[in-house]
Amino acid sequence: MVPRPAPQFPTPPLIPEYFAGREVLITGATGFMGKVLVERLLWTCPDIGRLHLLMRHKRDVAPDKRLALLKQSQVFDVVRERCPQQLDKLCMVPGDVTKRRFGFDQSALNQLNQVSVVFHSAATLKFDEPLSVAAEQNVRPVLTLMDICDQLPNMQVLVHVSTAYSNAELAEVEERVYPAPVTPEHLLALVDALPASMLQEITPRLIAPKPNTYTFTKAVAESAVSERAVTARYACAIFRPTIVVSSLRHPFPGWIENLNGPSGVVAGAGKGLLRVLRCGAQRRADMMPVDICIDTLIAVAWETGIDNLREARVYQCASSSHAATWGQFRERMLRLVREHPFDNVLWYPYGVICENTVVQKVLEAVLQTAPLCVAHCVARACGLKQKPSLWTACKRLQAMNQALQFFATRHWSFRTTRVQQLAHRLHPDDQKLYNLRPETIDWEQHCVDFVKGARRYLLRERDDDIHAARRRMRILYLIHKATLLFAIFTMCRLTIRTAPAILWGVAALTRQRNKSALLS
Repeated sequence: MVPRPAPQFPTPPLIPEYFAGREVLITGATGFMGKVLVERLLWTCPDIGRLHLLMRHKRDVAPDKRLALLKQSQVFDVVRERCPQQLDKLCMVPGDVTKRRFGFDQSALNQLNQVSVVFHSAATLKFDEPLSVAAEQNVRPVLTLMDICDQLPNMQVLVHVSTAYSNAELAEVEERVYPAPVTPEHLLALVDALPASMLQEITPRLIAPKPNTYTFTKAVAESAVSERAVTARYACAIFRPTIVVSSLRHPFPGWIENLNGPSGVVAGAGKGLLRVLRCGAQRRADMMPVDICIDTLIAVAWETGIDNLREARVYQCASSSHAATWGQFRERMLRLVREHPFDNVLWYPYGVICENTVVQKVLEAVLQTAPLCVAHCVARACGLKQKPSLWTACKRLQAMNQALQFFATRHWSFRTTRVQQLAHRLHPDDQKLYNLRPETIDWEQHCVDFVKGARRYLLRERDDDIHAARRRMRILYLIHKATLLFAIFTMCRLTIRTAPAILWGVAALTRQRNKSALLS
């Protein structure tokens, strides 16, 4: 590999110094990770230039209105209170990653003339998207963005946000780009040429051994970045986080905003809806707080910029040996959602986990689907309106279980050598601002903050209502125990009543066999 000219600094600048005066383009800024990225850049880099956020029309809300709504987000509460002028650095770039050239006109390109750092985190996170949709949102935008970056006169760094599970078929994943199943151009040509029905038919064979279209298209996108990085006049990096969960410290402990993955599990179990989860109790739940992910992402952009190499280096952000198991996660979360209950819980939180598909389906039908269907019918008969309905919630829980099972029933070993070296390379002043070390996580306290954050930020429940929620939880506990006792009593009584008949039948069958043996 041929290194580019050495950076102009005799010693690397601090991260805030590196970003001072720089203009940054961010795709996916309205997503969970994107919001924290914007907040951390504004908070830790006070002299940063403008942040250009790519935004599209969504549900008839114009991009400028979406920017105004973004500025009102809870994620910026600390910035709004202590340095509100930083929010003036946010500006919107109207565009859509699914459109040719993102729908940019010349004025949009002119707006980006001073951009030198680009973070690309826009993507579809659905595991079961049709291949055409996944390719149009995860692969084509990467090529389009790099074409746009080629036209920016001050462009220096592109960081592509991928996933640690882009090579989920491997048990051990290194910090390198693996050969893609198909080239980006071949995939996009197939998507453009084949009818939807035919593409759907060949998708399982095309993406094998990848488990779904999400991981498949993420792997293809990585190969696109890697190939283009060799000839690009700017430096590139690929960032791979594992399962991203609520924040450890920034913007405040427990901040969470979506129901993806473990946060959906916590919300579903805490509300008394989710009772069966398919996962391996001894499998590692490789979760990473969003602020450690974002701090690492910012440091990756810094190192990529100062080293300026002709390669797309891969950085994996994983908990590795410091992660808890899914069994430990279940025990902690059930205990904590009982200690810090949500409002209007339907049933006392409890649940089982299993790895076997058949057992999981049977338990899900008996313990989860049937009770929710009965409760849904009763609510409708009583004229009670619920949003979403219990039937809708039931279907969503089943879909979540289906989506998570591949990742919760397997174990991976993620190599994180490059991130560890990056953590050591940071100046002590940067180490105070940016936490790149998963070993610093107190998982017990983080789970407490996770549950409290889900209650406060995800479900929008007031802290003042916690006492009423605890009273309801005590009542539900008594009902739960009474139900268990009634079920045990019923089963025992049924066993006592049916045991004589069963024993008589066994004895009769034995006599019949003995008689047949004598006659023969």
